[in-house]
Amino acid sequence: MAASNKQASERSVVAATFAAIALFVISWTLLHVSFYKHSQLIDTPVYQRYGNAIADGKVPYRDFELEYPPGALPVFALPGLARPGHDQQVSPSFRRAFETLMWLCGAAALMSMAVVLRKLRRSDTSVWAALCFAAVAPLLLGSVILSRFDLWPAALVTAALAALVSGRLRVGHALLGLGVTAKLYPAVLLPLSVAYVWKRAGRREALACLALALGVVAAVFAPFVIVSPGGVWHSLSVQLRRPLQVESLGSALLLVGHHLFGLGVRGETSHGSQNVAGTAAEWLAVASTVVQAGVLIWIWAAFVRGRNDAEALVRSTAATLCAFVAFGKVLSPQFPIWLIPIVPLVRGRRGLLASALLGVALVLTQTWFPFRYFRLALNFEEGLSWLLLARDLTFVAVVAVLVVTLRRTSATRPESP
Repeated sequence: MAASNKQASERSVVAATFAAIALFVISWTLLHVSFYKHSQLIDTPVYQRYGNAIADGKVPYRDFELEYPPGALPVFALPGLARPGHDQQVSPSFRRAFETLMWLCGAAALMSMAVVLRKLRRSDTSVWAALCFAAVAPLLLGSVILSRFDLWPAALVTAALAALVSGRLRVGHALLGLGVTAKLYPAVLLPLSVAYVWKRAGRREALACLALALGVVAAVFAPFVIVSPGGVWHSLSVQLRRPLQVESLGSALLLVGHHLFGLGVRGETSHGSQNVAGTAAEWLAVASTVVQAGVLIWIWAAFVRGRNDAEALVRSTAATLCAFVAFGKVLSPQFPIWLIPIVPLVRGRRGLLASALLGVALVLTQTWFPFRYFRLALNFEEGLSWLLLARDLTFVAVVAVLVVTLRRTSATRPESP
């Protein structure tokens, strides 16, 4: 976010944090009224089924299939243990317990953001703008944030970043490892975090931090691998083998090509999502993965070559997460949740622009999800296809803004505010 020269006081940061949490309460409440409560597409029945199974003494991966890594289990088990519901219809008590847990994760992410902003010595304007944007972002994205557990890994990633910029290098890597066990995607941040430690504290400390992160991952996975190696491998392979999901950039290009040039497009439902099938979709899925990997490697390399301060780490973290979302072969409607507590932390005019573009992308997502989702996913409606392409290109624009920032800050001179 944009900054002035005057550093925010600790009292101002605390006040902004409490104000943002209050604003987050209001946002969370408004998501339960008016048009937000209509046509919801929720995952909580699936989570409740997992929670009920755990409450009944069943072992995940061995006694029932689970598509998520074991670090996600607490957010399923705790509401399920509180009061088991019914498998086919989510119980009000489970839903309330789950949403409360997600709200707590969101509030924790806001507090971690405040720590980062304080350590980076941001101005009052920057602190208030970043925290308030994150607090109202749920209203921009819509009700999907209520029934997905993505605030849990997002909170862990934000806490890890706060620990790293605070000099708690090993704590940061432990939290990052825990985030990997919750939803895998934080693994793309490990090259940045290890390089950050290497240049600040030396090779030995960097390797110790990497070992700690991998040790946390191993410790969480190990009991389930021992009990059911096939079940754990199945849960991971299902995610890795997902086809081109209908909301991805590759799919958006195909759908627009279908309407403009008559390209043959057909859909299929598998891996828990609606996808685009066919030879062109398969090639685009491969191309998306290649482009995604190439952009990520470029960002990592730019960080290694560039400055090694906390500002550079924050910018590179935001760029990495945005690139992972924008160019992946899967872009589920909850993925933008990962970006909400990170992108507003980027300093300067480019950080402000990136946050504004993120806000546009969140609003565009809500134009079809959940209200018109199946008109897009099953019928490939033309107007919605163009909105999808606009949204996905907006994510690409966020990446472009942040990557240009990285290139400029690889030089010795600091970025202008």
